[in-house]
Amino acid sequence: QLQLVESGGGLVQPGGSLRLSCAASVFTLDYYAIGWFRQAPGKEREGVSCISSSGGSTNYADSVKGRFTISRDNAKNTVYLQMNSLKPEDTAVYYCAADPQYGSSCPLLKPYNYWGQGTQVTVSS
Repeated sequence: QLQLVESGGGLVQPGGSLRLSCAASVFTLDYYAIGWFRQAPGKEREGVSCISSSGGSTNYADSVKGRFTISRDNAKNTVYLQMNSLKPEDTAVYYCAADPQYGSSCPLLKPYNYWGQGTQVTVSS
């Protein structure tokens, strides 16, 4: 079974940056679309960004466009989310998820089968 492990979360001041990593154990991520999702206390989980299996297609939520960048390094079996110009409203638990069924696309509004345990991101002064 595919296992995903997120890392890179932490406390950062507004305007700062963090890079989240999503690493897979056991299986290669080559054939999986990967999504980053987040959930803040008392709020629904929302899609943040995703990248297709080849890396040729990406999507971003409007709230993070121009600030966040998703990338993947299949040789390292890792997907990254570079987060710049962080705002307090970016505070949430961030999860990565994977699914092999989406081919050359990566939807943010469809289900993903495999999930990591999450990493906390807190943006506060």
